[in-house]
Amino acid sequence: MHYPRKLSKLKRLRKQGFRARMRTRRGRKLINRKRRRGFHRLSVSE
Repeated sequence: MHYPRKLSKLKRLRKQGFRARMRTRRGRKLINRKRRRGFHRLSVSE
């Protein structure tokens, strides 16, 4: 049986987490857009 890749949680958070999003202009726009739509979980790490 084939197993999917075992990704590191730390690597995932560094790539897709809240602080990674806040680092870029587009990431901040994305978070604000989700906030306006009423999302409670805005990213992986929240």
